[in-house]
Amino acid sequence: MSARAGTPRGAADAPVRGTAGDMSQGRSASRVDPETVRATLRAAGLRARHALSQNFLADPDVLDAILAEADPAPGRRVLEIGPGLGLLTDGLLAAGAEVTAVELDRGLAAFLRERFDGVAALRLIEGDALDQDLVRLVEPPYDVVANLPYHITSPILHALLGAPPRPERLVLMVQREVADRIAAPPGKMSYLSVFVQYHARVRVAVAVPAAAFEPEPAVESAVIVVEPYDADDRLDPATEDELWRLVQAAFRERRKMIHNVLARQLPVDAGRVDAALAAAHIDPDRRPQTLAVGEWLALREALGPIGPDGRGRRAGS
Repeated sequence: MSARAGTPRGAADAPVRGTAGDMSQGRSASRVDPETVRATLRAAGLRARHALSQNFLADPDVLDAILAEADPAPGRRVLEIGPGLGLLTDGLLAAGAEVTAVELDRGLAAFLRERFDGVAALRLIEGDALDQDLVRLVEPPYDVVANLPYHITSPILHALLGAPPRPERLVLMVQREVADRIAAPPGKMSYLSVFVQYHARVRVAVAVPAAAFEPEPAVESAVIVVEPYDADDRLDPATEDELWRLVQAAFRERRKMIHNVLARQLPVDAGRVDAALAAAHIDPDRRPQTLAVGEWLALREALGPIGPDGRGRRAGS
């Protein structure tokens, strides 16, 4: 997998023809290692592009662990973001999955077309995933497998979880720091962790050292598994918008006492904020990062409609 993939405007979108091939010169994906990755890139006239945060998976044990978590089955539809050299793609196809892969790098896209020439079960989209209506690319039910760099992790998660049809499972390689943030317990929560944990169960499945990639990144990575809840477990869209307005406002000052933060950041008077906190059984001196998802839901209900915010910028992830 490459670290970022996805379609510039006017991207190519076509099925790939042919049979799934080995990585290069008869090498199999199961024998991948850093030297194999380097040799494959050289033979194809490619290189890892720092501007696209490209680090190629070069550890067969990690590859097997990702496939085990993805658990592809014959006929299962999978959206893969960042197929890179096609190692994971090959494993998904070998299990009988129908793969739609989104790859930003033109050279890698050309490599993948040649490698998987004739494979009807693979649909390759050349371009930027951030330009795609991701939840419309694959007919549901479907799963997602991706290797995401820090700077697109949050927008990709918002795109995949924020609106239906949501995937049934996401298996994502992300930076370890981001994985820990997404799966954080109360006390270390962020806007991103509240958002993801509202929508899904999350667990950090596999720790991945930098040495598992070629070239080695400066940080460690981790594989997280995200399993969205049923639609019946969500608020209606208007009420959910109120929830995110509340959470975003609070995380603009995540380390300040929540009753002070909300009184400053929302168009609501301090007395109403304190009454809502009391009704939700939340100590007004607590910090936003200490609240669990259930407490945010209780606070939103107690606070009631708050209308457009209009103050400050959107809370960071």
